[in-house]
Amino acid sequence: MTISLSGGCGCGAVRFEISEPLVAAAYCHCTRCQHRTGTAAQASAKTVDGSFRLVSGEAALGRWAPGSGFDKVFCTACGSAVFAQDPDDHDRVMVRMAAIDGDPGVRPQARQFVAYAAPWEPIPDDGLPRFDERLPSL
Repeated sequence: MTISLSGGCGCGAVRFEISEPLVAAAYCHCTRCQHRTGTAAQASAKTVDGSFRLVSGEAALGRWAPGSGFDKVFCTACGSAVFAQDPDDHDRVMVRMAAIDGDPGVRPQARQFVAYAAPWEPIPDDGLPRFDERLPSL
C-alpha cells in the first residue's frame, strides 16, 4: 500500500493514514460543528471508501453518535476532532482537514449548512457555492 496522506490528533495519541487521494472537501457551518469545534465552520474531506486506516491510538478514541449523520470521532486525551465515520459502513470516512499532516491535496469546494452560520463571523465572500442544508454530493 502506498501512503498518500497521514495525520492525527494534537497530542499525537491518534495517528492515521489515507492510501488514496481525497475525493472532495467542504466547509460545514452547522451548529453541531460549531459546538463540537468551538469555531464558526470546520473543513472536512471525503476519503475513498476503505482508504482510511487507523495506525495508532484506538484506545484514545471517543465517539459521539448524534443519531443522524456520521459519528464524530475525537481524541479523548486532547479533544481534537479527527474524523467522522458512517455508523452503518465504517469504510465511509470524512477526515477533519486540520488533522491531516501537510497539504491534503484538495481544497474546500463548497459551504454547507449556511442557514445555521454563526452570526458573529460572516461567511467569507470566497466564491464557493453555498447550501442552506447538506451539500448534495458529499
